[in-house]
Amino acid sequence: MQTNFTKKQLQNPEVKNTEGILRKCVHCGMCNATCPTFQVLGDELDGPRGRIYLIKDMIENNKAPTEKVVKHIDRCLSCYACMTTCPSGVNYMHIIDHGRNHIERHYKRPWFDRNLRNILSYILPRANVFLTMGLLVKLIKPLAFLLPAKLKDMVSLMPTAFPKPQHKVKKVYSPEGKVYARVILLTGCVQKVISPQINDSTINILNRHGVEVHVAQELSCCGSLNHHLGKEKLAHKSFVQNINAWSEICSKQPIDAILVNTSGCGTTLKDYGFIFKDHPDKELRRKAKQISELAKDITEYLGKNIKLNFVPQEKKYKIAYHSACSMQHGQKVHAQPINLLKQSGNDILEVPDGHLCCGSAGTYNLLQGTMAKELLKRKVENINKIEPDFISAGNIGCITQIATGTQTPIVHTVELLDWFTGGNKPTSI
Repeated sequence: MQTNFTKKQLQNPEVKNTEGILRKCVHCGMCNATCPTFQVLGDELDGPRGRIYLIKDMIENNKAPTEKVVKHIDRCLSCYACMTTCPSGVNYMHIIDHGRNHIERHYKRPWFDRNLRNILSYILPRANVFLTMGLLVKLIKPLAFLLPAKLKDMVSLMPTAFPKPQHKVKKVYSPEGKVYARVILLTGCVQKVISPQINDSTINILNRHGVEVHVAQELSCCGSLNHHLGKEKLAHKSFVQNINAWSEICSKQPIDAILVNTSGCGTTLKDYGFIFKDHPDKELRRKAKQISELAKDITEYLGKNIKLNFVPQEKKYKIAYHSACSMQHGQKVHAQPINLLKQSGNDILEVPDGHLCCGSAGTYNLLQGTMAKELLKRKVENINKIEPDFISAGNIGCITQIATGTQTPIVHTVELLDWFTGGNKPTSI
């Protein structure tokens, strides 16, 4: 793609990076073939190629975003299926991030939309605030029909039951026997409130196989939520807090990996090095790069570093594996969880059209309800085709989204791996 940025514009590292990515694009349109929103709407501007043109036009010509441009950029799920498809290696993730940042800096959203995004930005990264909101929502659910459509959707997605975690809060979880490795675990923000069993299972399976687990308890969100809302300053504040806290742990003892059991968070952690590559603080650049290199999805780590001791099961199950977009497209982690589950002796089935998003996508199902519901409908229809006993997924957002559209139980992959290696059977199965 031809670009016409000025020398002055290219002095900005963000613009320079975007210009380099744009030049890789050859206009082929193969990205549209796997873009969920293009598949549904059939509008060129609701596909990656169209959005790339919109973002290029805004940034290259120093244009303020228009309502139309914002509408099409907001409809992007950041599923990154286009990056898997692209034959030219266009890093759409970094282009859409730049576009969102530009919109947040130069566009004033309508009052309701602006404040709704601010509320989500405040509540979701704070576990205790989210828990409080959940209890309040439980009281108002009977009156939800009186609310505007967008708020009604949010209320329907908000859980009202919050399980208690198995493990007490502490900084180190040690195995009973010899320690063979040490890892840091990101326990997440929303996840540890609505599904603490995911972190419990992660700690259990690691401890059972001789891995010591460290947790920086003072941290909450990885920064992804604000990052994808275009709230650059808030996101970077979380990034820096995480980088410094984990770097301090790494400085005290050898750490083999920083493990993530929420794939959306993992995609962002692995991008810390890029995000801070032009930062003036040399030490922060070094730390960010180190954190990105250590970041691994839990199944990625287990598959490569641990020989799991599977326990024979009385029954063989048909398990549908839903490959979260942030995992298969964002992190290129797809075969690892499937191979681990197959080692359990169960029948592991991939979902037809599994490359297409379920509609969760962080806050997407809260802000773009109509599109999210259509994508959920299509995902559930494809799951039903293979008639599984239950569904496995590696992302809490996908689990929450899909659970609203099907009666088939859905659990985190690590819960199943914990069960199949001697842990308790997940309560939802």
